[in-house]
Amino acid sequence: MYRRSFIKTLVGGAALLGLGQALGRGPGLTAALAQDYPDLVAIKGADITVMFDQALTALGGLGRFVTKGQKVLIKPNMGWAVEPRRAANTSPELLAHLVKRVKELGASKISVFDNTCDNWKSAYSTSGLEEAASKAGALVAPANSEKYFQKITIPGQSKLGQTAYHELYLEADVIINLPVLKHHGGAKMTAALKNLMGAIWDRSDLHWGGLDQCIPELMLYKKPNLNIVEAQRVMLNGGPRGYGDSQYLAANMLLASADPVAVDAASYRLLAESGIREPGYIAQAASLGLGQSDLSLIKVQRLTV
Repeated sequence: MYRRSFIKTLVGGAALLGLGQALGRGPGLTAALAQDYPDLVAIKGADITVMFDQALTALGGLGRFVTKGQKVLIKPNMGWAVEPRRAANTSPELLAHLVKRVKELGASKISVFDNTCDNWKSAYSTSGLEEAASKAGALVAPANSEKYFQKITIPGQSKLGQTAYHELYLEADVIINLPVLKHHGGAKMTAALKNLMGAIWDRSDLHWGGLDQCIPELMLYKKPNLNIVEAQRVMLNGGPRGYGDSQYLAANMLLASADPVAVDAASYRLLAESGIREPGYIAQAASLGLGQSDLSLIKVQRLTV
C-alpha cells in the first residue's frame, strides 16, 4: 500500500478524508449511516472526551454495549510506572470519562485492573490511572498475585492450551478494551489484541509459543465487547515503556470498534510510516475468525471534531 502518502494524509489537514478513503469508505458517507452502524469509527480532534462521545454516538451509543445491572470490566494499559506524558499507558482522562459514561448507564459494578510490568502500586499510582478511575466510581483491583487468576482451557487446537485469566475478566458481563497505541519492541505494536496480555497471569507461555500465534488465542475464550484505541500521542520507538528520547506522532485520534482485528489493522496504519513492521498477530487473529483484517470489506466512518 502507498504507506508514505497515506500517513501524510492521515496526520495532515485532510486526515479523516484520507483515512476514510484508505479504509474503504469514501467521502460520500453521511448521517444516514446512523441507521447502518459502521464497523469502525476513526475520529480526529483535540479533546479526547469529545472524541470518545462522538465515536460512540456514531457506533450507536455506549448503550449498545452496556445495559443496566451488568458487571463491566474496563481493561486499560496501566503496566508502567511512568507519567502520562510518556504515552506508555492509557490516558487517565479517557479512562475516567469512560467510567463515568458506564456508570450513567447503570452498571452494577465497574472494574479496572492490569497485570503490570513495573511494580503494580507504582504503575497504578504514577500513571494517574488508579486515581482517575477511583474518583470516577470504578473498583481498581490488584493483579499482582496468582490468587486473583483462574486457569481456563482455551478452545480449539491452540498453542496456549490453558492460561489463567483474572477473575474480574471471567466474571464480567461486558469487557471494554482500552489500550493506548504504541510501538512494542517484541510484538511490534500494542493495541487491542495485545492489551489482553495484561488480563492473564503468566505471560511466559506466550513468548515461548510465539507472540504472533498466542496473542490472538487470548481472545478465543472470551472476546471484548468493545475496543477503543487511544492514539493521541503515539510512541514510535522505545516501546512498550518508552524512553526520554522516544519519538512520537501527534495523531490526535481515537479508533473504536467491536472488532479487535479491524481496529488493530487500522491502528497499524498510523505506525507504518515509521518503519515498524506489521505485527503477524493481526493476520493470525483474522485466520482464527476473531475479526476482519481487510479494511476494504468493512464499513468505516471517519469524523473530525
